Amino acid sequence: MAAVAEMLKATEAAVVSRVSLRDVNRAIDERILPDAFVSVDNGRHVLAGACSFISFYFETAKRLTSEERLFAIRTVEPKLTRSRSLAWAALLREDWTVRDDFLTIDLMPFLKSTSERLSDLEAAREMVTSSDDVLSGTPVIRNTRVPVYDVAASVTVGHSVERILGAYPNLDTEKVRLAAIYAEANPLRGRPRTGDLPKGSVITSDRRVPRLRKAG
Repeated sequence: MAAVAEMLKATEAAVVSRVSLRDVNRAIDERILPDAFVSVDNGRHVLAGACSFISFYFETAKRLTSEERLFAIRTVEPKLTRSRSLAWAALLREDWTVRDDFLTIDLMPFLKSTSERLSDLEAAREMVTSSDDVLSGTPVIRNTRVPVYDVAASVTVGHSVERILGAYPNLDTEKVRLAAIYAEANPLRGRPRTGDLPKGSVITSDRRVPRLRKAG
C-alpha cells in the first residue's frame, strides 16, 4: 500500500479523497490542509495520509461549520505529523477522536476509507505497465496488450462490464474497476478517448455511470 508519507499528485489525491480535483485545489489554496502536508514546488502534491482530512472537510460540510471542521484538522495535525513514519496498520490503531466541550468528532472512518482507496490506487499502479516494445509505449494492463485508457473510457461512457469483458476476454471485473481508477488518477492530456470498443462490439448506452466500486 502507498505509504502514509507518500506525496500524491493532485489528481491522485482527488481519487483517494473521493472529491473533485477542484476541491483538492481548494484544500491547498485556502489552506484547509496545513502547509506541512502540501508541496507545490514541482506540481501540486498532497500527503497521502492527509487525504483523510480532505474527505472529512468536504463530506461533513452539511453537518459541521467550516470553523468546526478546521478545528478538528488542526487538532490532529500534530498526530499525523508524528505518525508519518508509521505504516497504515499502526496509524489506524491510534485514537483519532477530537473533543471540544459538547462537540465530539471521530475521524477514524475517514482514515479507514483513505487507507482502502490508497490500496486501490496502489493495485491500479501495479496493474499498468508500459514498454516501447508493446504498442509503442502505450500504458497497458499487465500481461496483455489492452490499453488501460481504452478500458477506462468504455467504463466512462457506460458500457456494461459484461460487454467490456466480452471485448477483452483476458480481463476480469477487478481489472476493469482498477483501469477506471488508474485513468482517473492519471488523466490523459488533450481530447478524451471516445470509449469505442473493438470492431464488432455494439454500443448499448451512452449514459455516464460512477466509477466501479469494489464488491463487498
